[in-house]
Amino acid sequence: MNDKELTYGDFLQRLDIRDVLLDAGYRQNRRFGLRLPSFVRTDSEGRRIRGDKFIITQQGKCCLQPPRQKEYNVVSFIKEHPQLFAEYREGIDPNRLVNLVCSRLLNLPIEEREKLIVQPKQDIRPFDIADYVLYKFDPQDERTQKKIAPYFENRGIDFCTQQAFYRDFCLAVRRGADDTVHAHLVFPQTLPQNDGTVVGFEVQEHTSIDGNDKEMAEGNNPSKGLWIASPDRTPLSEAKHIYWFENAYNAMAYYQLHQAQHQELRKAVFVSTDGKPTERQMRGVLELTIPAMQHICFNNDREGWNFARKLQKETYRTVRSAIEETPERKPYLDSIPEGGDLDEGEFYLLPKGGLQESCIRFDAEREEAMSMRSSGLCAPEDVQEQMDTMRKCYREFREKLWDFLGIDKEHDVAMICEEADYRHTSWSAQLLAEQNREETISQESEKEEKTEQKRQTHFRR
Repeated sequence: MNDKELTYGDFLQRLDIRDVLLDAGYRQNRRFGLRLPSFVRTDSEGRRIRGDKFIITQQGKCCLQPPRQKEYNVVSFIKEHPQLFAEYREGIDPNRLVNLVCSRLLNLPIEEREKLIVQPKQDIRPFDIADYVLYKFDPQDERTQKKIAPYFENRGIDFCTQQAFYRDFCLAVRRGADDTVHAHLVFPQTLPQNDGTVVGFEVQEHTSIDGNDKEMAEGNNPSKGLWIASPDRTPLSEAKHIYWFENAYNAMAYYQLHQAQHQELRKAVFVSTDGKPTERQMRGVLELTIPAMQHICFNNDREGWNFARKLQKETYRTVRSAIEETPERKPYLDSIPEGGDLDEGEFYLLPKGGLQESCIRFDAEREEAMSMRSSGLCAPEDVQEQMDTMRKCYREFREKLWDFLGIDKEHDVAMICEEADYRHTSWSAQLLAEQNREETISQESEKEEKTEQKRQTHFRR
């Protein structure tokens, strides 16, 4: 095979993950490497950056970053940590970056590409809700229900769920410049801090003569507005639970899947970013809702995982910005990486006499737990006991950290990541799959019942 035609499989076979880690600025942690090979990063003074460590697995083919157990190979590590490599540029295609980095490490020639300059769109009209004729869902009017029902049928969204969110969607009709009529199911977007003024539409479905939805989408401001909905009309600033999704259909599907077991979902607030979330969108919601539990429910795919990490970092930034910087706290706060959690600062900058010692103990117990779990040589009950010890030490450390930073549990980071079943990439896909499964079971049960009836009839004869 010609070197210019190398594939990802060739890169995985010919490169060791250790080579990639060294190129990314990590060095071998010899103190820990006797038990399990690991790589760490150091600061400008040569001190190890706490929490930034990768353990080598699968004989050098993969690595993981404790306490997370997700493994990275050569390709996935470069894609998910692009900023660590010299070839990274803002907006670079991840596949292109992998080829550039791996080709350099293998001393292969790199093909030069011409830069494509894309001209920005001109003369985009600002969004104006007066340009649309809106048909809202009325729980008491069967005519409006029938008009909107086809948009939900192929998504599996039932009538009860439509009723729960009926204030937060509508059918929007607009006549284009060429007299083409565009009809869409839309989800109105608002700004977190405003009075409910609609600043754009999240558009999911359209029907028009030529199938072109440019006219309907024109003027939306997705970088600012979000779809914000609550069945019980809970104000954003008073919500105890915030659920984040990539689109409104997924939010409604999640509600339908879980509402029977969790009646409190009616009081929660559901947020859709309409695809890729922006920092401005996230910050606007987080500044009003830090005391609430943030449920990150993005899609179960690479893009969704990237969105989740982005939201986590923005949550950390928001919590960090609310802490008062005193002379005693400032050195530690300044050592926290950009977008890092409160516990990711340098431990030696914490005050002694309890907090620093608590941090050191947790770090030691965590390394022991990760070593035991990764080695495969320890009994499951011993691993579980060590994991419990690690968690107890972390709770003690976190509580002491609250006291030092002058915050309480309510104003600390509170988030949980929820993903659809591993067989599905989104909550909408999971809802449809479960409905199809129930329908299949029902048909099989009906078929067995008819077969049994025939058998009984034949027996009587």
